[in-house]
Amino acid sequence: MQSEKLRLKKIQHLAYEITDEMNRGKELTQLDTLIPVIDNLSRAIGDLTDSFGKYSLDNVEERVKNAHSLLFNKDSVNMY
Repeated sequence: MQSEKLRLKKIQHLAYEITDEMNRGKELTQLDTLIPVIDNLSRAIGDLTDSFGKYSLDNVEERVKNAHSLLFNKDSVNMY
């Protein structure tokens, strides 16, 4: 199993790719895609900001991978 630090770095990389794509300057009109992307990302943030400091890295990783896959029209993202 990969270290938590490496997994977080890969999650961060995917999140940056999503940010770059969203800010690319083209008109974002695909609401059927964007709504689930935003939903997955907001749930990942919600998991990370748990007031008790308990979160599942697996859940955060899965949500960010899902958002990335949806935005870039990929079947899945290879995290490893």
